[in-house]
Formats: sequence, C-alpha cells, structure tokens
Amino acid sequence: METLQEYLLAKGYTKVKLKLTKTNHFEIKASINGVKGLFILDTGASSSCVGFEAIETFKLIAKDSKIKAAGAGAIDMQTQVSKKNTLKIGKWKKDKVALILFNLTHVNTALTTHNSKPVDGIIGADILKKSKAVIDYDTKYLYLKL
Repeated sequence: METLQEYLLAKGYTKVKLKLTKTNHFEIKASINGVKGLFILDTGASSSCVGFEAIETFKLIAKDSKIKAAGAGAIDMQTQVSKKNTLKIGKWKKDKVALILFNLTHVNTALTTHNSKPVDGIIGADILKKSKAVIDYDTKYLYLKL
C-alpha cells in the first residue's frame, strides 16, 4: 500500500516541511515578491495576511480597505490590501496574489510570550484552497499541487 506522500507526489504535489511551535501552530517559510519570511499556517484564517511593518520588506503596494479584520482576541482592526504579489512556498508559486495587511502585534505578542518566534504573516485558507493543500499532521508536511 502506498503512503500519502507517495500518492500525492505521484499526483503532482510538492511537499514543504512544517515546524510545530510551542503555541501548537505550524510555522512555514515562504517568500513574497522574492523576499523570504516566516508565516503561521492558519486554516481558520479566511485570507492570507502580512503585518503593516512588513510592507516595505516585501515590496508591497498597499491600498486602504473598507474590510475590518478580526481574530484571536482582536476585532474591528483597520486593514489595507495589496494585490498582484508573487507568493512562493517551496516549489509552489502563484502570481497575482492578494494579501490583507493589518497590525500583527497581538499575534506576535502571543507567540513571543510563549517563546515562539514572531512571524511576518499568516498563510490562510485562500492560499490553501488555491494550492489544493493537504496537511499531513503526523509527518508535519504540507503538500501543494503544482
């Protein structure tokens, strides 16, 4: 019987290692517009997000948004949106990716309080759906369809 990995790789997926943090989140390395960063993989986040402080780092063109962000103890947060970005996770790459920008301070405060590294952003359900993602919780791998 073939393994999940063998099956997915044969179906044209690529695999990316996930790191489980002390806060029980999966960390993932990715690059936006050619710049590497550290992200949390969050299946419950509807949109992928980057902190305001990373606008210059990732060469984002930000525009004001009427959408209010909410999550993990924070509501009605101001947001901006950045469209037409290139996102690369392992060998998987997508152009014209829209990212939501908001204040990630509450997220990073929670992480650093538990001795985890601060992150540049969150990879959310939008990207997971586009990439037909499969998460193998046992082996700590994310599979993305090329």
